[in-house]
Amino acid sequence: MSGEREPLLELNKVTTHYGPIRVLNEVDMVIYPGEMVCLLGGNASGKSTTLKTILGIVGVSEGTMTFRGERADTLTTAQRIERGMAVVPENRRIFPKMTVRENLEMGAYLRNDRKAIGEDLEYVFELFPRLSERLDQLGGTMSGGEQQMLAMGRALMSRPKLILMDEPSMGLAPLFVARIFEIIKQVNERGISVFVVEQNANVALGIADRGYVLQTGEVVLSGPARELLTNEAMKRAYLGEV
Repeated sequence: MSGEREPLLELNKVTTHYGPIRVLNEVDMVIYPGEMVCLLGGNASGKSTTLKTILGIVGVSEGTMTFRGERADTLTTAQRIERGMAVVPENRRIFPKMTVRENLEMGAYLRNDRKAIGEDLEYVFELFPRLSERLDQLGGTMSGGEQQMLAMGRALMSRPKLILMDEPSMGLAPLFVARIFEIIKQVNERGISVFVVEQNANVALGIADRGYVLQTGEVVLSGPARELLTNEAMKRAYLGEV
């Protein structure tokens, strides 16, 4: 991606703390409009903290963050969502006692453009036909894979500029993982930028444009996804080759 383009999201020397403990250390990261970027790393590497920092759940101690050309680290989570962020949380976190329809409607709660909401609902059903067959089913009674579909559909209903995905493959059967990542790719091809936090490096790098690798809160590798897939250090650490 060209540096001449305006970044959609940019983290500049972002440091965060949980109390006195530093969790992220001077993280630099950029996502351009239309890109899919993945963030990889092992347990306790700081992946989820990075996502929470982008969303405003964790505050920035040092450094700055911009989103759509605007300083964003001073905004509340709600303001960031209003400006075009959407999240598909780890373990889905749909509303279990609400129906599929109600869950999807919650994704559009900040919108009042009824016609466009209807169009987006049709698009979600096109991506996930199973959801259209189960509109009155309670979210909590669906399988893990179906809940992941619902969580993605709910995020799309906000018509986001950037979708943040936290471990989309977690707890899913391999066949379902392949299907979910296929759909993530389709969503990205519609021009929606995607930031995927994922432990399954092979599957994430298989569809991403670029990737970052975190280790104990620091970016230790970054580059085009294809290069990371063949990087020897990357292979040893994250692709299961010792």
